[in-house]
Amino acid sequence: MYGKSLIRNISIIAHIDHGKSTLADRILELTHSVEARKMHAQYLDTMDIEQERGITIKAQPVKIMYKADDGQTYEINIIDTPGHVDFSYEVSRSLAACEGAILLVDATQGVEAQTVANAYLAIENDLEIVPAINKIDMPNANIEETRQELYDTLGIKSDETLLISAKTGEGVPELMKEVVKRIPAPLGRSDDRLRALVFDANYDSYKGVVAHVRVFEGRVSTHDVIQMMSTKETHEVMEVGIFSPYMSPVETLSAGEVGYIAASMRGADQARIGDTITLANDPASTPLPGYKEVKPVVYSGLYPSDPKDYEELRKGLERFKLNDAAFTFEPDNFSALGFGFRCGFLGLLHMEIVIERLEREFGLDVIATAPNVVYEVVMNDGTVVKNTDPSRMPKEGEYIKIKEPYVDLSIITPVETMGAIVGFIQSEKRGEFVSTENAGKNRIALNFKMPLAEMIFDFFDRIKAISHGYASMDYETSNYRASKLVKIGVLINKEPVKALSTLIHEEKAYRIAKALVESIAEKMPRQQFEVPIQATTRGRIIARATVRAYRKDVLAKCYGGDVTRKMKLLKKQKEGKKKMRMLGNVVIPKSVFLSILSLGKEDKS
Repeated sequence: MYGKSLIRNISIIAHIDHGKSTLADRILELTHSVEARKMHAQYLDTMDIEQERGITIKAQPVKIMYKADDGQTYEINIIDTPGHVDFSYEVSRSLAACEGAILLVDATQGVEAQTVANAYLAIENDLEIVPAINKIDMPNANIEETRQELYDTLGIKSDETLLISAKTGEGVPELMKEVVKRIPAPLGRSDDRLRALVFDANYDSYKGVVAHVRVFEGRVSTHDVIQMMSTKETHEVMEVGIFSPYMSPVETLSAGEVGYIAASMRGADQARIGDTITLANDPASTPLPGYKEVKPVVYSGLYPSDPKDYEELRKGLERFKLNDAAFTFEPDNFSALGFGFRCGFLGLLHMEIVIERLEREFGLDVIATAPNVVYEVVMNDGTVVKNTDPSRMPKEGEYIKIKEPYVDLSIITPVETMGAIVGFIQSEKRGEFVSTENAGKNRIALNFKMPLAEMIFDFFDRIKAISHGYASMDYETSNYRASKLVKIGVLINKEPVKALSTLIHEEKAYRIAKALVESIAEKMPRQQFEVPIQATTRGRIIARATVRAYRKDVLAKCYGGDVTRKMKLLKKQKEGKKKMRMLGNVVIPKSVFLSILSLGKEDKS
């Protein structure tokens, strides 16, 4: 254990793909924290899905020992954070456990939307920022322009900015010297009453729930009896430790340190993220501030492909929520899908990652229904009902209006693609242009207000395509506005499939309905009978597609002869198909429920 004056707690923050995980690799190598034979790229991205996609999803802590030029050895706790806007909550939690942050900017891309957003998060947390321009080894690096952009957008002077290459390691030793010099040591005394902030958690088959903590005051040791301040539950500590980078047991965690506490907590709800841990025999009087509760913005139903896996899915969701406080779920059921859960996410990538992790980590085959935002329905009596499921929307005549959430959207893009982006958002996504700001040489920041629902389907891909990959974006939910929305329902073989219901602006209703039934018809397996796919709104069928039946050639043996015999055989076949359709059950495959996700691509025409 080191004195507080020799401890530094920092996060690495940046826009996606600006080199956070690569910088963490170089710091681990510089401080010899990992054996050379075990070292690999993106070392702190421990999940297979992170390695495959090349993105950080979970904030990952690590403790390193850094020997400075003055001969002192510093204990530096680093938290590598995600860059994607869907995981900004992970960033805010990590920053609350730190006194400083390295703000990384790509010299080839300049200051981007999440660079600004994450910098403001650090400023709100009163953190000391050490700015660094990365990728200076690249032939297309624009160092001076990037310095000017940092000054224009964040007021960071060029002499405060360090130049590094996380790939080659150039400038990283100088960066570590500045971290020790600029970032303050933690406050709080080890002899005060214990207050430790839970900033993350995970589940271990042997240890139970393991809480990741930053100790602000006091100390905690093995065999202490701790108390969770929100629930008053008590637990005996079985193990405390640090991340180096693997979990390594130690005797005590003291004020200023980052580590973990395992206390035989078996329930996923026993270690809530943002809660304060104190000692049961000498509790602190007030908890730490914790975190602002995050609210999901996208909802979808998750159902097991095999109904027998319902209990396994419930356990998987509980354990998943343990280290993802932004994720919510509650029981739900549909006649076509059986029992499942209505789940809330921070965005479409968040939803995609959750489903993929459930399938990988828990071996579950999951069906997801169409994603939807949270709508406010103003009923006839003036009450406001929040609705996350279009299939359960009140009938027309029972409500006055439907209000949908809007976002404040910021896009930084090269000047030459500005017109195309403004045109796309205004004409196809119901967005309102608000203002422009200078974002450095030949780049401009565009500000819009637009419905959140319009961002769900194929928005990010289209923006990237229009800007040739150079645009970056950030958004925040703002307010609710009344909109002319209609519910589109789907009938398969004349039976309603509520899980495929969706809310659409009335101007797009026919186009979306037509694309939806055609998409479903493509993915539906053929039956022995003809299967009609119909889309309805306001009691009317507005689009139809048909899945053709398998047909047997009943005329194969009729060589010549009376035409009435042929007609009789065809009529008999037709009657049989009709009877089969009335009695037959249509099996709806998983791909049909995913068909609505391709609507943005279908709607380009």
